[in-house]
Amino acid sequence: MTDITIQNFEQELITESMRQPVLLDIWAPWCGPCRTLGPLLEKLEVAYAGRFKLAKLNSDDQPEIAGQLSQAFGVRSIPFCVLFDQGQPVDGFVGAQPEAQIREFLDRHVPSAQEAQTEEEHEEAQELAAEGDPSAALERLLETIAADPNNDTVRCDVVKLLLGRGQVALARQAWEPMAGKVQLDARIAALGHWLDAAEKAATARGAEALTAAIAANRRDFEARFELAQTHFAAGRFTEAMDELLEILMRDKAWNGELARKTYVAILELMTKPAPKPAAGAEAVKKGTLEVAGKAAVQAPSDPVVDQYRRKLSMALF
Repeated sequence: MTDITIQNFEQELITESMRQPVLLDIWAPWCGPCRTLGPLLEKLEVAYAGRFKLAKLNSDDQPEIAGQLSQAFGVRSIPFCVLFDQGQPVDGFVGAQPEAQIREFLDRHVPSAQEAQTEEEHEEAQELAAEGDPSAALERLLETIAADPNNDTVRCDVVKLLLGRGQVALARQAWEPMAGKVQLDARIAALGHWLDAAEKAATARGAEALTAAIAANRRDFEARFELAQTHFAAGRFTEAMDELLEILMRDKAWNGELARKTYVAILELMTKPAPKPAAGAEAVKKGTLEVAGKAAVQAPSDPVVDQYRRKLSMALF
């Protein structure tokens, strides 16, 4: 539990909510319902074991912040609580609510115990991979998948790590449970294209033979696509897209638009995922706050990805 002041408001509420949901309790010492609600919220913070953080704002000590929040939400009474996630208010409630109702409120927004554990393990695996220990990262991810086999985000990371290690058969095995979602999830579809490339690269002609075939006939799209696949399989993404662009500039519809689909798949793999969007308020019930809509959350920009997106647009249009 943290006491919010004008000095730590940005760090302890806004920034901290980028890491985990933060429930802000606005109260005053003279408020009877506040004295009832406060200990209950502290008890729930302990019970939820880190799945949300409790922050408290004494409206008498911090009238400027309390006044601004009161005006923003059109609330004139205390206690009132606002849940922040990803730096933004997403839902809230007014008055001293019973424990069951507060738990229902929290459960709409904070991760379950299993989800929290999975997310923690996933973050640890990502750190291990970033530190240059892919074997340990893979081991951690496989443990996570064993406990949560339907977590596609973790499963996608397993597939990527296996492909990076050249373990194509195992990568295909890890990907197959997601195969039915390729029309719904661009990242799963992109991994499917990477797997196809890795499998075909095993029997592809050598680079010299492919280069010679292309030099003899620049419209030998089969050879050019085969060369692109070998680059793709080896993780040489820009080299693969350069070859695919040569096809697209000459025949956009070649082989059922396979060159375009593969190019788009590579862009998807190179694009960093957007930050987790803040959970919305599924329903505004009596005693809850109606909060403003949230700004769109965008993936961080990558100049190389942006450059190759422009090249694709120029080739297609």
